[in-house]
Amino acid sequence: MRTYLVTGGAGFIGSNYIHYMFKKYDNEIRIINVDKLTYAGNLENLKDIENRENYTFIKADICDSEAIGKIFAENDIDRVVHFAAESHVDRSIKNPEVFVQTNVLGTAVMLNAAKAAWELPDGTFRPDKKFLHVSTDEVYGSLPDDDSAFFYETSPIDPHSPYSASKASSDMLVKAYIDTYHFPANITNCSNNYGPYQFPEKLIPLIINNALQGKNLPVYGDGKNVRDWLYVEDHAKAIDMVQEQGKLGERYNIGGHNEKQNIEIIHIILETLQEMLPEGDPRKELVSEKLITYVTDRKGHDRRYAIAPDKIKAEIGWYPETMFKDGIKLTIAWFFEHEDWMKNVTSGDYQKYYTDMYKDR
Repeated sequence: MRTYLVTGGAGFIGSNYIHYMFKKYDNEIRIINVDKLTYAGNLENLKDIENRENYTFIKADICDSEAIGKIFAENDIDRVVHFAAESHVDRSIKNPEVFVQTNVLGTAVMLNAAKAAWELPDGTFRPDKKFLHVSTDEVYGSLPDDDSAFFYETSPIDPHSPYSASKASSDMLVKAYIDTYHFPANITNCSNNYGPYQFPEKLIPLIINNALQGKNLPVYGDGKNVRDWLYVEDHAKAIDMVQEQGKLGERYNIGGHNEKQNIEIIHIILETLQEMLPEGDPRKELVSEKLITYVTDRKGHDRRYAIAPDKIKAEIGWYPETMFKDGIKLTIAWFFEHEDWMKNVTSGDYQKYYTDMYKDR
């Protein structure tokens, strides 16, 4: 049985990946989920699988080399899928050192632990061991408002926020281990994910949650910043395919072919909510474009991201299967069915953060 070590598996993308892997492989694999359980890590995301015999959760910080080393010492890890990271640009602007600590130092700890466990006396590595570092398209910086411009794996690294700079640094660290030690790793850079279990500081769940409560819908700047949107299950599938078929040492861009302005996303969500809410539901009257509130633009706000998944399609055969019009309906339906989940994650510390973030805008 192959053993996967998933870092940050209680977060949004990590928990979706774990669900995908058990749905695909069932009892053929074992997953060890390591998560510090910061504000975005939520074990409720994995409640339905917590009693599986081939699933183990370990609360640990990826910056804790002793704890991570112990996990490798006590388990024969075949695959590492490294999601764990501080991931919100706004938070990185307020506390950049936290992002450097987790995203850079934490990645170094993971690399060192895997290297120590997998390296043979002659400096080569045990066969069939692989490390996948999950990163973001934000490391490439910003594109002009030109529909013909895309990020490729060969695009220069040009991060603009503390978050993207920390992720670019971790990417380069993984690349250095590949180049220096011939360490068996891949790097993936994905576009904006959306779907079930996403923490509501991110645009799509934030807009869904606020609209259903009749709260303001904060929009940075003129709202015309463009992002490429990727349904999270499509991303999980891509990660699995890179692990199994990707050429070691290569970087793969994972994009959704769903580029839209932020303001366009908000209008689509409002229209879809009106369409999906049943007649007589009091929330239907709350959902309105009048809630849209323009706020001071984010510092260093990148204008446009667009990622070309040409390489992963050509070499591995992956392509995004979920169109945005379908993915957003699946996402809204999930939030309708999991209202308690949303209430739980939007209480306490999140609410304080939300108030602090937008109070002067």
